[in-house]
Amino acid sequence: EDFLNLIFKAMMKDSLNSSHSVSSAVQSSEQIEEMFDALSYIKGASLLLMLKHYLTKDVFQAGIEVYLHNHNYRTAQSDDLWDSMNEITNGTLDVKKMMKTWIVHKGFPLVTVVRKGKIISVQQEKFLYRVEPENWTSDASYLWHIPLTYITNRCNFTHCTNAYLLDQKSGM
Repeated sequence: EDFLNLIFKAMMKDSLNSSHSVSSAVQSSEQIEEMFDALSYIKGASLLLMLKHYLTKDVFQAGIEVYLHNHNYRTAQSDDLWDSMNEITNGTLDVKKMMKTWIVHKGFPLVTVVRKGKIISVQQEKFLYRVEPENWTSDASYLWHIPLTYITNRCNFTHCTNAYLLDQKSGM
């Protein structure tokens, strides 16, 4: 419950246009200190949980093991983690490409789901809680690779969850 409260508090900050991305280039030690705030840590943890759920626990765990083995006693960058996950997924999913959309964009998407009969359509756009005119910039080009999971009425209790990667503004 405490973690959920932290996530929602971080999402509130991240939904303002004055937010910042989880990862960005820095030129000074002051910028480094600014980057390591609660938003970065909590959003980063949330993104790892999202990835774990999408890849499955076993695949995610194997990717972490590859990452730790390949980079033990050395410095690493976020791309190194995504590359390790790509090794495990054997090219079936470009984890680096997917996760880059989450760590370089500030904020998060709002996904709208519409059902018309048997047709389901989804659409994404950047969510803004409140537009702050002094900090406003157009983020119309923001596009996330959003892993969606869903269950249909054809569930046979051995394979209930289906996955879909929304990597465009809208999809079906």
